[in-house]
Amino acid sequence: MDVLKSKRMCRLVPVGIVATCVLWALMHFTVYPGADLSDTHWLYAPPDLHPHGGQGMNPPSPPFRPPPPHGEHTKWSARADAVRDAFLHAYAGYTKYAGSNDELLPVSNGAVNNFNGWRLTLVDSLDTMLVMGLDREFQDAVPIIANMTFELPSDSYVPFFETVIRYLGGILSAYALSGEPILLSRADDLGTMLLPAFDTPHGLPMYAVNTVSGKTRYGWTGSNVLWSEMLSCQMEYKYLAHLTGRKKYFDKVEHIMQLMYDSDRIDSGFPTRWGVTTGQPSNDQFSVGAFADSAHEYLLKQYLLTGQSESKVLDLYVRDVAAIIKNLLYVTSNRKLLYVTDALGGAPTHTFEHLSCFLPGLLALGVHTLALSPRDRQLHEWAARGLAYTCWITYADQPTGLGPDIMSMTGGTKWLDAVEAWERRGGAGGVPPGLAEVPPTADLQQRDYHATAPGYFLRPETVESFYIMWKTTGEEAWRERGWSVFQAIEKETKTPSGYASLQSVASSPGEKKDEMPSFFTAETLKYLYLLFKEEEVISLDRWVFNTEAHPLPVFEWSGWERERYDIVGNRYP
Repeated sequence: MDVLKSKRMCRLVPVGIVATCVLWALMHFTVYPGADLSDTHWLYAPPDLHPHGGQGMNPPSPPFRPPPPHGEHTKWSARADAVRDAFLHAYAGYTKYAGSNDELLPVSNGAVNNFNGWRLTLVDSLDTMLVMGLDREFQDAVPIIANMTFELPSDSYVPFFETVIRYLGGILSAYALSGEPILLSRADDLGTMLLPAFDTPHGLPMYAVNTVSGKTRYGWTGSNVLWSEMLSCQMEYKYLAHLTGRKKYFDKVEHIMQLMYDSDRIDSGFPTRWGVTTGQPSNDQFSVGAFADSAHEYLLKQYLLTGQSESKVLDLYVRDVAAIIKNLLYVTSNRKLLYVTDALGGAPTHTFEHLSCFLPGLLALGVHTLALSPRDRQLHEWAARGLAYTCWITYADQPTGLGPDIMSMTGGTKWLDAVEAWERRGGAGGVPPGLAEVPPTADLQQRDYHATAPGYFLRPETVESFYIMWKTTGEEAWRERGWSVFQAIEKETKTPSGYASLQSVASSPGEKKDEMPSFFTAETLKYLYLLFKEEEVISLDRWVFNTEAHPLPVFEWSGWERERYDIVGNRYP
């Protein structure tokens, strides 16, 4: 009898296994009426639905192979190696004295947590390591990123803008360059944890968010958001949407773009502050400086990043630059220096910021990549050349060889008016106004400007523009100017553990300030290295740098993505 029972049980085992499998399949694959599948995670996405056509969520790593750090020995390869050594010096000091913190204090050999306490310098430097071929440093950093949770105490908040461009952008770029799957997982985690910042009446991001509770708060601008903060998340979130298929990533940032396209302020210049609760401008300042700089960047760069497929963004960029050229570009009266300022109520302030020195590089990138009209191409190219030289001359004029952070210019005339008058005279002299390369001067009365904020903070904008000018024009003068800047950095800012900002550029040696911002290793040294490197490491046709110099690969929306994200249709003219 026991034998018969055993045989009967054995016959029932296969039946039980089959029944279990059927029940599991019904539970996991049945689509219930009203179910929201907008962000369903498929274990293996069908090849025709996966953005990269692969057999899993993670796309294959791109064909990025950094050139060997020591190729053919030339003057320029030796200079690239010198920048690489500078990075290793700065990063070694950071890891020794501040490795579990955000930034190094390079004078006191201390540390500071000023941006979330998530090892900012490490995260911001990941792609610099890859670009420079520093595999050991990168591999040592990956496990640290893998174990990050991005958690905060209940009473703490992280700044949305800085966290997106530095942390999210840095991790996404490192993933794009390396193909390390864990980096995409961490970027996806962080991208989701920051989304509550968009939960406002008009979808404009709050200043800060708690990544655990989702609570948000206003910042120093109160109920306003800076234009740079609301338009400097599109690259990161659109690329993340492309990698993961999460529709919410695209929708949150594209909603802001639609607000811009519907705005009546395009041709007169987008204001620097917008009401979070109203969705409307809250001041009349038009600027390319601290409150707006990266927003101008992302109009062009998100268009390039998505394979030049989003026509409304291109339209915004072209009209935005037209407003800048018409309203914000001036030529000084003595040295005829071309500069960009801001305007309050239409009146120029004649303030010129180091931060604004990104603009010549942006204009040169647009000339290089876009099918502009002949007139726009000419004006953009002239403006890029003249502005880049002015940025250089503000360095060359100083005893330290480094440029001041903010200057007050001596007025002058609108550049576009001067150009049109010059053209009516038949282009006398052959050099447009603002493009003559005047020599440096130590005479304060002859400079056409005085520094209102004389410090040098290891900023990247000037050398960023030198790099793009070199790549788009092939003129070696931009490399030589960059080398002069690097030599001044080595001479004036280096400490035993890193590099320090300067209190003033007006006397040498400059008094050091106890700070080494993460953008020094993320941006300044990266752009200098790429400026000197003989081989093509990052192609401007295949990669686009976010505002923190994190390169992201150009991609094209597939047919299903266009439909899913409504990229075609009445949203785009």
